[in-house]
Amino acid sequence: MQAETLEKAAFILKTIAHPTRLAIIDVLHKHGQLPVNDVCRLLNAEQSIISHHLINMKIKGLLTATKSGNQVYYSLKELKLLQIIDCVTNCNCNM
Repeated sequence: MQAETLEKAAFILKTIAHPTRLAIIDVLHKHGQLPVNDVCRLLNAEQSIISHHLINMKIKGLLTATKSGNQVYYSLKELKLLQIIDCVTNCNCNM
């Protein structure tokens, strides 16, 4: 593989390599576009923590954000993220 391809893969893996971010991806996959408050409620997590992760993932190009009034709605930009997560969770690695 070319170095550029490996760098891109590492960038994506580093971005999603956090339990909260993986949970956000799962929630957005199951429910589609959601405002921050709904993501917080579904994950039973504080708004500041979820907002931090959502903004980080948006800046890095994994999520899209649409503003409607005072609400920001987030959704997955790339559904292939789910294939990455599925591959990793089905790996027979020793943990």
